[in-house]
Amino acid sequence: MIEQLATRGFGIVDEFVAGSLLSDLRARCLSLQASGDLRQARIGRGTQEREAPEVRGDFISWLSAPALDAEQLLLARFEDLRTALNRGLMAGLEDFQGHFALYPSGATYARHVDRLVGTDVRAISVALYLNEDWAADEGGALRIYTGSGASEDVLPRGGRLVAFQSERFEHEVLPATRERLSFTGWYRRRPLEGFV
Repeated sequence: MIEQLATRGFGIVDEFVAGSLLSDLRARCLSLQASGDLRQARIGRGTQEREAPEVRGDFISWLSAPALDAEQLLLARFEDLRTALNRGLMAGLEDFQGHFALYPSGATYARHVDRLVGTDVRAISVALYLNEDWAADEGGALRIYTGSGASEDVLPRGGRLVAFQSERFEHEVLPATRERLSFTGWYRRRPLEGFV
């Protein structure tokens, strides 16, 4: 992952977590859905924040206080990666924030960049896919626009981790023929001084 990020700005690694942890995380995401704890995702910030299902159709639950072993193990895995990225890329990553996400069949997220208006703290975006037995004809790819009209599609196969420089790559989530589960987040850095 570190070598891929260094050479092209994004990377893909399969089997980022063990199969048993992947199953527990999938079950956790589905239990959040069953209990009504996944909420319609929103776009914008502050007073401009709003639901816009035509732009972003996923339902999310932020992981701020991990209560289950699976959640604690997942955050520990992301912390190990943060340490490795700082060592290998001198990335200056301070922390990580993330959420479970469920896209209903047919839902999408329109082309966008993960840089929030007015802040530059998001440095590296990550998505860990929690899906079981995903087939190419089921769709749901993450399309990363790599420049000069080119793009790369990443299928959301269970255990696959994709990471990319947050402010560099526009990307979108394509529709799938079934529910699409993931844990998505951002490594954050200190804001650049004087940034407006």
